[in-house]
Amino acid sequence: MEIEELGRILTAGVTSREELQRLFQSSGLIHADEALIPNMSISDLDMNYFSAFFEKRYGESLDDQLLPLPQVINNLNIGNNGLLNLSGALLFATNPSVKLPVFIVKAGAFYDLTLATTEYRDSRDIAGKLAEIFRQTVNFVLSNIHHRQGGQNVNSLGIPEIPAVTIEELVANALIHRDYYISSPVRVFVFPDRVEIISPGHLPNNLTVENIKAGNSNTRNPVLASFANHLLPYRGYGSGIIRALAAYPHVIFEDDHDGNKFKVTIYRMQETTI
Repeated sequence: MEIEELGRILTAGVTSREELQRLFQSSGLIHADEALIPNMSISDLDMNYFSAFFEKRYGESLDDQLLPLPQVINNLNIGNNGLLNLSGALLFATNPSVKLPVFIVKAGAFYDLTLATTEYRDSRDIAGKLAEIFRQTVNFVLSNIHHRQGGQNVNSLGIPEIPAVTIEELVANALIHRDYYISSPVRVFVFPDRVEIISPGHLPNNLTVENIKAGNSNTRNPVLASFANHLLPYRGYGSGIIRALAAYPHVIFEDDHDGNKFKVTIYRMQETTI
């Protein structure tokens, strides 16, 4: 967003905190994933998990660092002044969902083709660290779609009707690129004919559906993304959507500006793709 445009909107009377946050976010002046969480301190870190990550990522033991832990956290840009920021909390807190309850995945699998039903096959609130939420969400989808033997032996788990790589890429994108200024969970629904993944927030800045299908990207949460490529099957090169579509092209993207959400629909082609 240009400075002149920002000034025009402010002059027009944009005063709510949420609107200002979104303005500064779209202009690249602030990022939600760097916001400090007032009620989450370094004491909320899962130290075993964080230490294992640190040693694997940097090839050194956390205990061998000459700097105090608060300085290490600050240098990694996952916290400051003894507090964790959103990235640090989501990635490394012992149980981030206790204090950040809206940043979870609400998942449901249904017998009918719409949400207008009183019965469901499976329903879960998926919480925990971001990597745990990712794994559980992917497993939720895989466990609620069909699998085919596909020439494998009788003891195999079978081939999912939607390739696992497609589900992984699209779930990872939903968790990393969602708008964390919106207090709403990611929603994942499995219907008899499709899987829907709905993220809070439309595409940032000037990105379009055609842009992302071509491999263009604009990172809304840069700190989160920089760590995610060491914790999830996520590379951050703009190639995830390309890989997802190459493995399974029956995917529709909807960038809903009015509803401020991004929706991915993966159509289930059980009889023709396996």
